[in-house]
Amino acid sequence: MRVPLFAANWKMNKAVSEVKPFMTGLLERLHAIPAKAGTQYQVMVAPPATHLITAQEATKNTPIQIGAQNCGQAPSGAFTGEISPAVLKEIGCLWVILGHSERRHLYLEDDHRVLGRLQAALKEGLSPILCVGETLPERKAGQTMAVVERQLGILKSAEVSEKPLVIAYEPVWAIGTGENATPDQAQEVHLFIRNWLKTHFSPAFSEKTRILYGGSVKPENSASLMKKPDVDGFLVGGASLEANSFSGIVEKGLKSRS
Repeated sequence: MRVPLFAANWKMNKAVSEVKPFMTGLLERLHAIPAKAGTQYQVMVAPPATHLITAQEATKNTPIQIGAQNCGQAPSGAFTGEISPAVLKEIGCLWVILGHSERRHLYLEDDHRVLGRLQAALKEGLSPILCVGETLPERKAGQTMAVVERQLGILKSAEVSEKPLVIAYEPVWAIGTGENATPDQAQEVHLFIRNWLKTHFSPAFSEKTRILYGGSVKPENSASLMKKPDVDGFLVGGASLEANSFSGIVEKGLKSRS
């Protein structure tokens, strides 16, 4: 059975001074979630790059894992403004978010660029969360599956079958808008992704790969989304900035699986 993953993407929010209090509060709330037999889960927080060392120090020897919001395509070199995946690994990051819709649409990262980052992350032993998803015009035009399939296509060049990989479906029209895909809409795309992985890799790889939903997730909708068989957790934006709301997503999501 796939272990649920709850990933927090802080984006460009919070001061460094807020990191430790947040982690302390989150740990207290996670410890208060009633443990159920056989229920395992993972929690990852991806703060801004300037906060990563502080976050790693604040979560040392705790269940909270730390990830980055992006990484460069090389271990070092003349790449002004990029962040080396080797350095991310060195400071204790386990995860990296790649291909987020804001990187694709605001900073014009195409599939080729995302592939380069993915290959670099895998080479350094980081676990990527590859984001895929359609815009509102694409959904209205009936292009959702075609867009997702194109974005997944980079995996065929990345040698991922034996590597840790998580896919996050984030409908672009639902990010930061207060809108969200219905559980049935999310399940439809998640199942498409799982079947695509089965076709292009193997049934075993498809079955073990976790697929997260990301798009205005909050405590009020986490349970209904997590009841769907192919929703394995969440990539959470705004609701991850407060320990109460993020832990509420974790708790309600887990309860729906019990």
